[in-house]
Amino acid sequence: MMPRSRALLVNVALFAAAALSLGPLLWMVSVSFMAPGEASSSPPPLFPHQATLENYRQLFAQTRMGRGFANSLFLATAATLLALLFNVSAGYAFAKLRFAGRERIFRILLGALIIPAQVAMIPLFLLLKSMGLVNTYLGVLLPSVANVFGIFLVRQYALSIPDELLEAARIDGAGELRLFWSIVLPALGPILVTLAIFTFLGSWNDFLWPLIVLTDDDRHTLPVALASLTREHVQDSELMMAGGVITVLPVLALFLVLQRYYIQGLLAGSVKG
Repeated sequence: MMPRSRALLVNVALFAAAALSLGPLLWMVSVSFMAPGEASSSPPPLFPHQATLENYRQLFAQTRMGRGFANSLFLATAATLLALLFNVSAGYAFAKLRFAGRERIFRILLGALIIPAQVAMIPLFLLLKSMGLVNTYLGVLLPSVANVFGIFLVRQYALSIPDELLEAARIDGAGELRLFWSIVLPALGPILVTLAIFTFLGSWNDFLWPLIVLTDDDRHTLPVALASLTREHVQDSELMMAGGVITVLPVLALFLVLQRYYIQGLLAGSVKG
């Protein structure tokens, strides 16, 4: 097969895969602009007969989606900042600082990766209950402060930082905090963006843990609010699709803006790790 024909087949296959992936998302956006009941007609239309924003107005005026959006934005942003602070510090320590039991502790942490998160939910909930953190934002945030995968990701990338560079900075009189802020963090730039995207997406899309911890409707996150909307408006397909767009659009926009740094971090980690 000629190289040009092979490239054409690859591009056609990639275009078909992209169309299959984007088709449901684009139809969801289209339905969100349809009039009530229009999507239930047979056959269902691909585009709205007359686009309207009524579904979005109803979504924020008569449901808790606006409050859920604000809660999710706050929790996802806070979880991302806390995860960056603790995971980056721990990953750098496991990679470059020498202390007793470093390798043994790291192996134990890696072993924890095979334990499903659902297994720890009941004991974690009981622990938070004894601390009085049920139905609080702090109860949602604490489990995401330190993540074994995040520590592992940063550690593997930090191993690529030359020890000679760090020793030269110490000889020049730089303290550990100055060295970490001025040398280590800039060198970890791509992996910081990758970790931030992972953490933000995970926190934004998390449904089960906020549902367990938060009992007050005004504290529910966007996925929980969307599930509640499903129970109340199961027949309103257009309203449901508008809720889906509100849920998906922010994280999609974040990924598109940061995808260059995200891919750079993954490729660098795969080469240097």
